[in-house]
Amino acid sequence: MALTKVSTGVVDMSQDTGGLVIAKGNGTDVSSGGERPTCTAANLGSIRENTTENKVEVCTAGGGTPAWQFLEEAGSSVIPLTVDYLIVAGGGGSGAAGAAGSGSGGGGAGGLLTSIGSTALALTPSVSYTIKVGQGGSGAVSVVTPRYTGGDNGSDSEFSGTGITTITAIGGGGGGSGSGSGSNCNNCLPNAGGSGGGTGFAGTGAAGTAGQGNDGGISASGNPYAASGGGGAGGAGSGAPNNSTGGNGGLGLSNSITGTATLYAGGGGGSPSYNGTGTGGSGGSNIGGAGTSGLVGNNGTVNTGSGGGAGSPTTSSNSTGGAGGSGVVILRFPISYSAPIESNVSPAGGLTTSVSVDGSYRVVTYTCTTNTTVSATLTF
Repeated sequence: MALTKVSTGVVDMSQDTGGLVIAKGNGTDVSSGGERPTCTAANLGSIRENTTENKVEVCTAGGGTPAWQFLEEAGSSVIPLTVDYLIVAGGGGSGAAGAAGSGSGGGGAGGLLTSIGSTALALTPSVSYTIKVGQGGSGAVSVVTPRYTGGDNGSDSEFSGTGITTITAIGGGGGGSGSGSGSNCNNCLPNAGGSGGGTGFAGTGAAGTAGQGNDGGISASGNPYAASGGGGAGGAGSGAPNNSTGGNGGLGLSNSITGTATLYAGGGGGSPSYNGTGTGGSGGSNIGGAGTSGLVGNNGTVNTGSGGGAGSPTTSSNSTGGAGGSGVVILRFPISYSAPIESNVSPAGGLTTSVSVDGSYRVVTYTCTTNTTVSATLTF
């Protein structure tokens, strides 16, 4: 059908008490299975009702690249893109010991950084930023020789891009095991990290990173040793009070960026010495993995960056450490902005995205689909 172009003033609705009916549909582009046509140079000026947001939007190139933009009431200025963040790295895995070995330390929590209570980021629409969500560290698996093995550190989580200082939350430190040195050891010392790993021999746990987490605890004296808990974002790991009791993981921290107070980054609990007796240390804030007198330690809670808990060997069996929980990146910004467009997700399918609304804010939570570090490009 041919189009008839009309000049300004030809359509007169001054005596009509109704309104002009315009195109409408959801806010997802047809290229992604939705109803909205892709905004390109060919359809600049198109106006439609976005039924997802219940707002009128126009296809415009005001930001330099054609994009759908909501029509807002006139004001003194455009609403700035200020973004609050919570970035938590992956938690550290716990250590493990061979038959009749000493206890193993809990993993340290991943580093926690947030703008809540501080200064939000000032970002620029149409500019691309990069996120990385860190995986949890693996718990150690001990063998007869070497008898003692430390856990792996968690991976960093990150937010970066042009015009801002890169924000890096450091992965939690792996828990230690055994005597700390010699041919019987493989990475026996606890590792430093966002929060430090607990130790499985007489001595102190590893150091946490200032402003992100706390130190691992101190092991009990006397051989064989019970182990200490890993550090948490809210406090240091506890030392083992005696050889039959593991130290508790350090407390996590509560954060309300989503609108609901949620705990993140608790330390993993240490194990008692051996023989399947005694009591393991609790996981920090019940999100860190608990230590146990059983052979297998408990994993830290996924998507919280919490440390793994340690297991205890018997006279005939080796222990296995709990893995650290994966990290999380959460962004909160004015509801007038849509959730960022994701691209360059690596590995493909590795990112899980959850969008919610809290009053006048939109909140987007990014986690690992599996316990594998994932990165992605975001464009607001």
